[in-house]
Amino acid sequence: MAKQYDVLFRLLLLGDSGVGKTCLLCRFTDSEFHPAHISTIGVDFKMKTIEVDGIKVRIQIWDTAGQERYQTITKQYYRRAQGIFLVYDISSERSYQHIVKWASDVDEYAPDGVQKILIGNKADEEHKRQVAKEQGLQLAREYGMDFYETSACSNLNIKESFTRLTELVLQAHRKELAGLRTATAPPELAQLEEDEQQTPGGIDNPKNCWC
Repeated sequence: MAKQYDVLFRLLLLGDSGVGKTCLLCRFTDSEFHPAHISTIGVDFKMKTIEVDGIKVRIQIWDTAGQERYQTITKQYYRRAQGIFLVYDISSERSYQHIVKWASDVDEYAPDGVQKILIGNKADEEHKRQVAKEQGLQLAREYGMDFYETSACSNLNIKESFTRLTELVLQAHRKELAGLRTATAPPELAQLEEDEQQTPGGIDNPKNCWC
């Protein structure tokens, strides 16, 4: 049976509980939005295949719990991520301030060269806004990241932000991807494919879509 993708990457969603990480994931992978909030327990994931620059990329997207009691569990996933979304809620100044902490954790636990994008989510809740768009842009500039304001509810910049992070990961692995033109996937990418056949962290099934 022919392979349905060329490479597999792992992306990670980080941010405080309630900023809408699961909603972003479900909108991107399943085109669904559920306003009911059920907090993620530990780590869950979903898969989606997209094509970028003629390369079929299988994305394994990990949705992490934002609560402090789960952070020992979630940090073990940092070191195997190729791309990370740092997510805050534009209607929560607190979640924006905590991005500094999340970014510090990424610096400590994630591999060198991991690609990062800053996300200001819930842009549809303009009437509740506590964080100006310029604040997000400024923070992203300080960390050298791209920045998007998104809304899982209205489907604003969902595909664009996931596609952009995938592009950045592909660019970072440009040398390894040269192997696609001649032989099989490079070793570290092949290892990710092996991981796909397993469900890490004791998770039995990918999660259902809830916010």
